[in-house]
Amino acid sequence: VFDLGDKLLMVVTDRISAFDVILPSGVPDKGKVLNQLSLFWMEFLGMKNHLITANVDEYPEVLQPYKEDLRGRSMLVKKVKMVEVECIARGYLTGSGWKEYRSAGTVNGEKLRAGYENASKLDEVLFTPTTKAAIGDHDEAINYDQTVGIVGAETAAKLKEATISLYTRAAEYARERGIIIADTKFEFGMDDDGSLILADEVLTPDSSRFWPESSYAVGSNPPSLDKQYVRDWLDSIAFNRQPPGPELPQDVIDRTREIYVKAYEDLSGLKF
Repeated sequence: VFDLGDKLLMVVTDRISAFDVILPSGVPDKGKVLNQLSLFWMEFLGMKNHLITANVDEYPEVLQPYKEDLRGRSMLVKKVKMVEVECIARGYLTGSGWKEYRSAGTVNGEKLRAGYENASKLDEVLFTPTTKAAIGDHDEAINYDQTVGIVGAETAAKLKEATISLYTRAAEYARERGIIIADTKFEFGMDDDGSLILADEVLTPDSSRFWPESSYAVGSNPPSLDKQYVRDWLDSIAFNRQPPGPELPQDVIDRTREIYVKAYEDLSGLKF
């Protein structure tokens, strides 16, 4: 993120992180995929967002010498006061939510009915926020009352409504294209007039779980078009989830790129 005074330049790199650890290996074109997919979703969802332009030819003069490096992987955005909560929508029970449910019957401390299995579709979309941790710390799951304590009742209600609404629209669209969005993370800011504004990345393989519908089955972890492939590889080598992260083998890098590109093409209907 580069500060241009009255606006920001966001450049999406090819670096990848897992378990809050930045890995030393990059994934070619990953930044472009994430950037292009965020731009697609911002237009599709139609909510007020932080984008000014992603056309490098329209960038300020100071950036023109670098425009070919920035093309496809950057956006010029408004400065907004970010809300200090990460907003997660869950339509399916998996990942950390499944682990908590299995041990306590809850997700983010909220009681759920008995009978769910791994990867089950939830009866209703859950709003399961987390804290926005400082660099080096892990985000912590919080319940709705804790969210109210951080941002106030009015903003908490707006965050929940926007998170569930955006997820539901995106999930219905993706399902038509053969992809299940199991869960996703949104980030919001407050605009000058006090309204909510969508910011950061939107519905990318880094912030979401995408499952091809053709291989989805309740009771197991479906193969996914997202970062889970890298997490699974790290778990297979018993990575301790502490920095420094290991180098990724070339076949893992190549497969990760394939997964990201397929997610973009399947969801956007466009060729990468």
